[in-house]
Amino acid sequence: MNKILLEITGTQRIDKQKDKMELTTVGTIEETDDKYIINYKEEQEPPAAPIVVRVAVRKDEKSIEMTRSGAFASCLTIEKSKRNLCHYGTEYGDILMGISGHTIDCDYTEDKGQFIFSYDIDINGALASRNEVKINFRKNQE
Repeated sequence: MNKILLEITGTQRIDKQKDKMELTTVGTIEETDDKYIINYKEEQEPPAAPIVVRVAVRKDEKSIEMTRSGAFASCLTIEKSKRNLCHYGTEYGDILMGISGHTIDCDYTEDKGQFIFSYDIDINGALASRNEVKINFRKNQE
């Protein structure tokens, strides 16, 4: 497991509105036979505990599993050209959402990499948002 510096950009489009979130943090990356696994924490306003995020990207670029644990847990499975039902935890309870994957691109070298994936979210069959996530990372030079 290697320590990495992460730059994460998430773009969400709802109707004609666009919202962008950017996060720079540290985390770890682990390479298995078939996946790259990134772990990091998202700090919250005190007294809330941090959210632990795990992003597992298949090397064949067929799917990504993104899990968030903390006060409200969620697990999103994103597969190219496939719709999955996923649970997303909120302070008001869990929401069952459809996640329709579009693109998954991996570019990984010994010292750095980039994962880009896009997907739509639907709730009760109605399109809620179109999303794109870019994760750029580089290994710490310790």
